[in-house]
Amino acid sequence: IGFLLRLQRTGQTQPCLSGQLSQRSLTRPFSRAPHSAASQARLKLRTRLAVTLLFGGGLLGVWWYVDSEKQQRLRQQRVEQLRKVALGQGAFSLLDHTGRRRTKQDFLGSWVLMYFGFTHCPDICPEELDKLSAVVSALDRDPSLPPVQPVFVTVDPERDDVAALARYVKDFHPRLIGLTGTPEEVKHAGRDYRVYASAGPKDEDGDYIVDHTILIYLLSPDGLFLDYYNRLKSQEQIVESIRNHVHNYVSL
Repeated sequence: IGFLLRLQRTGQTQPCLSGQLSQRSLTRPFSRAPHSAASQARLKLRTRLAVTLLFGGGLLGVWWYVDSEKQQRLRQQRVEQLRKVALGQGAFSLLDHTGRRRTKQDFLGSWVLMYFGFTHCPDICPEELDKLSAVVSALDRDPSLPPVQPVFVTVDPERDDVAALARYVKDFHPRLIGLTGTPEEVKHAGRDYRVYASAGPKDEDGDYIVDHTILIYLLSPDGLFLDYYNRLKSQEQIVESIRNHVHNYVSL
């Protein structure tokens, strides 16, 4: 009986130990496996992202370099084209409204707005010079821009002498410079910018109108023609155009 009791107790305890060992041996490996697999998956994902970013960054850098080189070549080609066709490549020598001799060299390094007209013009010239003056004043208020020099060149040197110009320019921007000279000097300056000017017939009082090109010229610091604005261009449009030219300017 004692033996049977010991055997019974032994039979009851062994399955319990066996069950515990089996449960531990089966539970531990399966509880760690998902954690290890997730870590490996995250590591692979990070590696792929890093490789993708490096590869993408390299491609972006190469594209930026190629695009920069292309834009540089296009700018250089444009500069060469402008050199060949640019107006104002000649030199002029005229008298300003104070009697001082002025040449093209005096304006190099400055942005210039130039208008060709005459002091006896009844309406168009004053209107265009008012617009030119307003444009210069608006540009003066922008601290990011250099000052723009307004210039008025007469196409009627017979009547527009130094004294006449001095009286005339007082009605416009305070920096406006009036230029005149002999008929040949004035003709030479106008021809350099392809300005058309032709005096009409005189009336009984000896007065006449001069038919001429009605354009405001924008000259770069190189002294060359860069853009023009006709009567249809508003003050705001001209200001915006000049601002863009200044910010994107490439010296010739």
